[in-house]
Amino acid sequence: MRKYILSILILLLIATIGCAPTAVEKTKEGYLNPKDAGAYNHRGIAYDEKGQHDKAIADFAKAIELNPKYAEAYSNRGIAYGEKGQFDQAISDHSKAIEINPRLAGAYYNRGNVYKDKGQYDKAISDYSKAIELNPKYADGYNNRGNAYDEKGQYDKAIADYTKAIEITPKFAEAYNNRGDAYAEKGQYDKAIYDYSKVIELNPKDSDAYNNRGLVLSYKGDYDQSIADFTKAIEINPNLASAYNNRAVACYIKGEYDKVWDDVRKAQSLGFQVHPEFLKALREDPGKQK
Repeated sequence: MRKYILSILILLLIATIGCAPTAVEKTKEGYLNPKDAGAYNHRGIAYDEKGQHDKAIADFAKAIELNPKYAEAYSNRGIAYGEKGQFDQAISDHSKAIEINPRLAGAYYNRGNVYKDKGQYDKAISDYSKAIELNPKYADGYNNRGNAYDEKGQYDKAIADYTKAIEITPKFAEAYNNRGDAYAEKGQYDKAIYDYSKVIELNPKDSDAYNNRGLVLSYKGDYDQSIADFTKAIEINPNLASAYNNRAVACYIKGEYDKVWDDVRKAQSLGFQVHPEFLKALREDPGKQK
């Protein structure tokens, strides 16, 4: 009798499992309720993270169709449009999200990113500032507003924002790197080196941080250490064209001419435009032609 009852229960369980898909759509990502706006929104995010922007846009559009007041779905679709370079559509969607929910800090932040990509830095700064007003702990908001200030050449304001981002998120490697760039632009090389070193501490595989630190060390005349940093950057990322160019320049200044042309040619093969004056000096100076 026990075996009989157990068999009946197993059959019922199988029958239940077999009936599960009737209320949902089977997709490659799993089961999706065709009337669940949130499910489409979440799947859209997954598509967007995979770089499948058109599929993401379709899912966000379906979420909006099901829930026309879904502010987050509008802003998410705006992100996908922005990643496709369709900036006007992106701004329209972020603006609609803000119209629906004026306190949605992420929508202001996202629209600010689009304005920054369009080179409209004042509008970007305004949106980042609103996002920060709504969410004073918005580290990304401070970081990206810093980027907009940096593009305008307002390095002190940029540094202040990067510093605030780091204060909120002490392991924010990107903010350290950006602040290092701003310090370098101001000629404050020791501070820049500190920040690039912090990036490397947080992420030892960051080839750009080694390349950037190498550049600043070159500006300070420390060519041996700068060459070591360029070499490390290349070791991490063999396709980092600028690092080959930078190492070539440092070797040239040191008089290590036998190493220069190989790096120049490698940089060029990777699409880097080597400065014509540097090439002219290499070709004209005795003992440096190849």
